[in-house]
Amino acid sequence: MNRLRVYLVGLVLSLCSPALALGPDEILDDPALENRARSISAELRCLVCRNESIDESNADLARDMRLLVRERLVEGDSDSEVMAFIVERYGEFVLLRPTTDGVNIVLWIAAPALFLIAVLSAGLYLRQRANATEQTKDQLSPDEEKRLRELLKE
Repeated sequence: MNRLRVYLVGLVLSLCSPALALGPDEILDDPALENRARSISAELRCLVCRNESIDESNADLARDMRLLVRERLVEGDSDSEVMAFIVERYGEFVLLRPTTDGVNIVLWIAAPALFLIAVLSAGLYLRQRANATEQTKDQLSPDEEKRLRELLKE
């Protein structure tokens, strides 16, 4: 019975941890603005945690960024204006889904292009290898045969 209680307490505590990321003082009174803020926060990377959105992170910088997003929304900025402001302030790395324009297009194209080059190179290598004639050790050139006969006579 005690084991069951320990498991239940552990389960309850593990389910409660993600809810602590967003403090009660951060939540906006207007539900529509709060939903917009949450959707924007879900698309922004925490610069401390690296693989979490600012909506999920407990870092102080993530909290500051969430507050900044909400502040810009209260001032009347659109979602795209808020994203542009955050990107201008923190850089494009802050986006969880990077854009596919400008210099980033090289990054988006490089991996598939290198994969295709590798597959084509491997295919050409295997094709050449299959078509290559196998040289046997039994076939000697006339000069080699002459030299061999001389060596055997000695």
